[in-house]
Order: sequence, then C-alpha cells, then structure tokens
Amino acid sequence: MSAHLETLEEVLGHPFKNRELLERSLTHKSRVYEKNAEAAATDNEQFEFLGDAILGFLVSEALVAQHPAFPEGRLSKLKAHLVSASHLHQVALRLDLGHHLLLGRGEEMSGGREKKALLANALEALIAALYLDAGMEPVRSFVVQHIVGEAHLPEEGAQLTDHKSALQEMAQALKLPQPRYSIVEERGPEHAKTFLVEVRLGKDWVSRAEGLSKKSAGQKAAQQILQQLADWGR
Repeated sequence: MSAHLETLEEVLGHPFKNRELLERSLTHKSRVYEKNAEAAATDNEQFEFLGDAILGFLVSEALVAQHPAFPEGRLSKLKAHLVSASHLHQVALRLDLGHHLLLGRGEEMSGGREKKALLANALEALIAALYLDAGMEPVRSFVVQHIVGEAHLPEEGAQLTDHKSALQEMAQALKLPQPRYSIVEERGPEHAKTFLVEVRLGKDWVSRAEGLSKKSAGQKAAQQILQQLADWGR
C-alpha cells in the first residue's frame, strides 16, 4: 500500500503529512462494509461532500481569472462542464486513480476501478484530503493544472479534438517515428504555472506551444505539427 501511495503523491506533487487522509479518500464504502458493516464511517463519502464544495469554488475562481469578460451564463456552462462526472472521470483516468482505490471484492469484480461515478467521486474525495492535509494552495494548484487547464467548451454537439492522438495516427500513416514530447520550460507560481512543450516528429517536424497545463500545451503543439503536415501535403 505504501508504494502505491507514494506513486500517487508524486503525481499530486504533494507528500502527505497524514497518510490516513489520503488512504481514506481512496476507500470506497464497499471496502468498509465488507470488513464490518457496523463500523464507524471510514470510507470516502464525507470527503466527496467536502471535495465537491472546494472544487466548485476553485473552478469558479479560476474561470473568473481566465475569462474576466465572460458573462455569468457562459461561466456557468464552463463550470458545469468542468465539474461534471464525465470530465472528472477523464481526469481520474489520466491520473490512473483507479489503480489506487481500495474496493470491496464485489466492487472489484464488477469493474469498479473504471466506473465513471466512482472515479469522479474519488477525485473529489482526494481534493478534500489534500485540503485537510495542506490547506488551499496545493489544492488550487492541482485543480488549475489537472481539472481546469485552459477551459473551453466544445461547440454544441461536437467533441473536443484530440490532436495528440491524431498526430500519432498521422505518424503511423506516413511511416514516421512516434511523436516525442518534452517540457522545455515551466514558468510562474505553483498555482498559476504556464508550460512550454515541444513536440518532434522525425527529423523535419518540430513545434512548441504554451499552455496552463502540460496537456493543453502538448495538444497545441501537436495541432501545429498537424497543420504543418497539411500545408506540406498541398
């Protein structure tokens, strides 16, 4: 268990002073009830409640800072997207959060480590644990980097384009090596960092882009390479 916790702490960028908080945030109620149905609550449901409130505040704060000219209605739509179970599920998958969960046997057998609601709830519980262990600043940094990023709603009825996947497929089609991504620079305070990411495709294609998260910067850089390839093919 300790090794798993250390791996997650590295992803979070925060070593917990109180490991019990982190462990509780990962403990599904099925694990507790399986051991002792009469035991006092030691699962992550209360943490979900607290984490949901913290997340809503920090997302609102970040959106107002990012988009000072947006009307309230547009900010509300963005917030609803960012705190939705679907979006939190995707974030949890990128963090490999399911690998660290403590589940009961039945939940384990039914694929609980990949369930949307379970992972979204666990992510909220993790936010609460981080807050209780270290206060608001580390949580703010985590939420801005991993959940908010550069917040944009997809066009109605459309999906967000995954330029990195598209570039990977293009490389395969052109029989080129797989794209290589590297972080060139990190700037700014912990709660408002910007990242400069470079992508190289073979010997001839290279691009750099900035973003408020490594993911968004990588997506922008990949999009630029795709555009270069499109221009080259004309």
